[in-house]
Amino acid sequence: MARIHVDDLRKEYSSGGEAVVAVEAFDVTVDDGEFLVLVGPSGCGKTTTLRCVAGLEDVTDGRIRFGDRDVTDRRARNRDVAMVFQNYALYPHMNVRENMGFGLKLSTDMPAAEIDDRVRATAEMMGIEDLLDDKPKELSGGQQQRVALGRAIVREPAVFLMDEPLSNLDAKLRSEMRTELQELQHDLGVTTVYVTHDQTEAMAMGDRIAVMNDGTLQQVGDPEEVYRSPANEFVADFIGSPSINLFTAEAEGSTLRGPGGFAYELDDPAVAAGYDRLRVGVRPEDVELVEVGGNEATVTVTEHMGNENVLYLEMGGEELTARIDSAVRPSPDETVRFDFDGSALYLFDPSTGEAVKTKTDELGVSVTETR
Repeated sequence: MARIHVDDLRKEYSSGGEAVVAVEAFDVTVDDGEFLVLVGPSGCGKTTTLRCVAGLEDVTDGRIRFGDRDVTDRRARNRDVAMVFQNYALYPHMNVRENMGFGLKLSTDMPAAEIDDRVRATAEMMGIEDLLDDKPKELSGGQQQRVALGRAIVREPAVFLMDEPLSNLDAKLRSEMRTELQELQHDLGVTTVYVTHDQTEAMAMGDRIAVMNDGTLQQVGDPEEVYRSPANEFVADFIGSPSINLFTAEAEGSTLRGPGGFAYELDDPAVAAGYDRLRVGVRPEDVELVEVGGNEATVTVTEHMGNENVLYLEMGGEELTARIDSAVRPSPDETVRFDFDGSALYLFDPSTGEAVKTKTDELGVSVTETR
């Protein structure tokens, strides 16, 4: 196995005679056996970063090391990595056995009998031993994904790299495969970098998650840390479903004043010191409906989810979302009052987007305030 060090990675392309920067100043270390998820919107540079680690893209600047080995200039086949792609990349003319063993046959001098034994053992692990003689066109999407994963596992690489491997599956199968992947990675203990645009997938799977945007790394941390203490407004908005509520408010001493007559008294006025305006954030699960106090909003839509209701509210032209008890069912156009605890309040610099205050921990200290 291997520890991955990516130091100050930069990748640029030439377009029309101009340099287009895809990844800039990317620094991360993935511990031996760790499952790191790269997450961000489409076009943010996460797949390019993964391809640089794999050796499928040349690095413009920076270094990549696996343990003590500098692999920056090594070809992909000399890096001891196995990559699983979004489209599975199975050879249609080969059966499952041949697809799974092809990498070993191509890159090693391992005897055919030993390759076959390893393929069969891996197929049993993946639950596809009865499919070894089938061609890819005879397989379902989930079965094809298992073959692609098995092809990577059979090589026993130092590093697994996965580029949105579950995105072509339906929701139920995707959830099942997500669990299977985590169990496999835990059992095998292989250092893994996994790319996805799905923040729910990232939160569920990663030991740590690395959030990217516009080619730059925004924050790296365990899922709870990134959720509770985002480094900036982008991370707060991207991580979480439904998304965090965000709006601009004027800071008047200890009071925040926002759209639709919104007014909120800060528990600690010092957090807003030096700001005339702030971006206010509160997560949907922290919004509660109250009989008195709080602020007014108008119900636009109620989504009944069975175990809870997701409530969409309008306040002075701003849309707010609340996750509430399933027994509470306000009607459209009904006026309700809402409130939230001061510990759940997020504040962001309106100019830079950097976090000013994040969710308060059990000791009453915002993690952001202690950085």
